[in-house]
Amino acid sequence: MRIRSITYFIHPRYPISENLLQKAGIFARQAKEVFVQDGYPVQSVRLATPPFPTFLEREDYRLAVNRIEIMAHGEGFEYASLGTALTDQIDSYGAIPEMLAHSSKLFFGGHLTTQSGEICLPAVRACAEVICGAATLEAGGFANLRFAALANVPPWVPFFPAAYHQGKAPAFGLAIEAADLAVDAFSEANSMKDAQDRLVQSIEAHARQIESLGNQLAKTYQVEFKGIDFSLAPFPVQEISIAAALEQLGLEKLGFSGSLAATTFLMSCLDRAKFTRTGFNGLMLPVLEDPVLAMRGAEGVLGIKDLLLYSAICGTGLDTVPLPGDASVDQIQAVLLDIAALSLRLNKPLTARLMPIPGKNAGDETGFNFEFFAPGKVLSLPANPLRGLLTGQENIHILSRLTG
Repeated sequence: MRIRSITYFIHPRYPISENLLQKAGIFARQAKEVFVQDGYPVQSVRLATPPFPTFLEREDYRLAVNRIEIMAHGEGFEYASLGTALTDQIDSYGAIPEMLAHSSKLFFGGHLTTQSGEICLPAVRACAEVICGAATLEAGGFANLRFAALANVPPWVPFFPAAYHQGKAPAFGLAIEAADLAVDAFSEANSMKDAQDRLVQSIEAHARQIESLGNQLAKTYQVEFKGIDFSLAPFPVQEISIAAALEQLGLEKLGFSGSLAATTFLMSCLDRAKFTRTGFNGLMLPVLEDPVLAMRGAEGVLGIKDLLLYSAICGTGLDTVPLPGDASVDQIQAVLLDIAALSLRLNKPLTARLMPIPGKNAGDETGFNFEFFAPGKVLSLPANPLRGLLTGQENIHILSRLTG
């Protein structure tokens, strides 16, 4: 188990405050050292701001992108998120492809839903346009790694690209890479009850230690500790594969019948664990970041509809999903609309990080040369353009099943 990211949330002001970024860098370096010394490797330290339209003017976007990227890197942050486009500023979505094109370490999001529990149809369309526009910016459609459509996602999620800040006081949260805890717990268990107990105890033991260190850092540096996102993120090796852990429960292959029961069981374990939470704390199934997920997708066993189904039991949505290069805005719009509706109906955060790969068709090898991706194949996209009322310009209020 390791910490995927120490994510520092900051309002950088504009013009950007060098003093604030320097303080952020001092905190991040010290925090990384504290966790590493206690036996928790840290993959990255990251910076996240409020939604960029809230502190930048449109004419400042390009200059600010370059400036923030350089300054954040100078303070030791591997990546930075400039937050999200906003549903009440639809033109902000259209600026994202250009900002992605002029950066290599900056991440962005785009809200699909409003704060009042509505699907914003123009925003759904705008996010689909961003995804298609970003697909041609870098080889293999790689720029879409740095953009996600967000549905019902609150601030202070420590996982990228969903991360954004709210307010001006600094804060931090921890994103955990811990699929290996489930692999170990399930492989050693002699019953489902034993598997549950082992995983819950393992999560809580690590969370207590990590949380104690986080609270000490918060007190020392006067920075609010928002908590931990223990979404059991995988890494592209077998021993840190969340799909491998699920198959150890008795599935022949994740994607076959019984998979929903296995994923539900896993989420029940995570929900039982007690710790201070921020972010998703959900089922994370990033197709290209997990070797078994990538394999099941390549075999045709696991598809977009399966992933969407598993999201209904408290998942994080569709993540690093490789799609045909000719995927249209209309098709992606339909997929994003499902994500938005599911998130509001079940009152949960979901995201979609979709990656159309130019020149590739369903079944083709993805061809990424990236240490954090497993080899995979392009998934089919079972979506046709929407018609009629669903293509309008209105906001649709969705009553949550949990309150309706």
